[in-house]
Amino acid sequence: MADFTVSREDWSFYRKAETDARRHREKVKEAIRNRLPEIITEESIILSNGQKVIRIPVQSVEEYRFRFNRRKMPHLGQGGGRQEGDLVLPGGGRGPGKGAGEVPGVDYYEAEVTVDEITEAILGELSLPYLDRRRKPEMVTEACEFSDLRKRGISANIDRRRTILSALKRNARQGRPCLTNIRLEDLRFRTWNVQQTPETSAAVIAMMDTSGSMGPFEKYIARSFFFWTVRFLRANYRNVALAFLAHHTEARETSEEEFFTKGESGGTRCSSVYELALRIIAERFPLREYNIYAFHFSDGDNLTADNQRCVHLMRELLEVANLVGYGEIEGPYYYTSTLKAAFRAINHPRFVTVTLRDKHDVYRALQAFFAPREG
Repeated sequence: MADFTVSREDWSFYRKAETDARRHREKVKEAIRNRLPEIITEESIILSNGQKVIRIPVQSVEEYRFRFNRRKMPHLGQGGGRQEGDLVLPGGGRGPGKGAGEVPGVDYYEAEVTVDEITEAILGELSLPYLDRRRKPEMVTEACEFSDLRKRGISANIDRRRTILSALKRNARQGRPCLTNIRLEDLRFRTWNVQQTPETSAAVIAMMDTSGSMGPFEKYIARSFFFWTVRFLRANYRNVALAFLAHHTEARETSEEEFFTKGESGGTRCSSVYELALRIIAERFPLREYNIYAFHFSDGDNLTADNQRCVHLMRELLEVANLVGYGEIEGPYYYTSTLKAAFRAINHPRFVTVTLRDKHDVYRALQAFFAPREG
């Protein structure tokens, strides 16, 4: 007599796997959001030119299980968790007093995330403020849209739904109410049309103090801000022009690579970089075509006799720019500011100043300068 085996596939296992995978992705995104101020100033990211995979701790998700009370103290069985993985022990798993403790801890593991994933987490909160889309576009971008159908084409572009619909209509005309076969004449292929869209242009002027008073900490903070600014702009906007300016007593335009790697020394005269920025805007970025944004980072240790000149040039810059941001970095060793005090005389809604004292303030500066604003 032959042996037979009757089995039934349990699809709940596959549904459970998808649920766990989705929960894992949510936990990773939550961990990125909670640690953004710390992650974006990670030295290995800033010095890697953006090609980096980093590890962040993520709390592991556990199934419910019974835990024996070794001290035989009375406890109730229900907990306060809302979903799988929530901690139901009071105090977050910490013991009530000092010492080694006996309460089980929370398990963590390290998840790998890319710089692009971190950039995506930042993108949801930032945008170019006061962006005027009515300005004359400098260029037209082209995009392909599958908005047409043809009876001939490549197999990769076959439209299955419309092919079946065409076969059903043909069978109905021939007196067959159901789909019996698909012929060559029934095939439908999607084809694309090139759509030209005028794009509003924007120009961002990145200005950084590289004088001798800017130590390793100050330069690292400034470069961290501009590193994420460049990634944010290129990921979110198609037509953004960037100009990188470095200055001590004299200002000059540099390449992007040199801006992020080369250090200089000497005294400080911030008016030189404002003069260069105004000259570049006048020569390359007509106001009828470009939205202008300018950001300057310095330690504020400027030549005192140059302060009034800086205030005058900053007012001129505000007349042509959608927004101007000034970030002043307070170093860990000594701090003497003359420029920020001079800028207090400027009362303009589109002039934003931020003081940075540690690495976490870089994220605060990004939020302050690129907060969504309409005007």
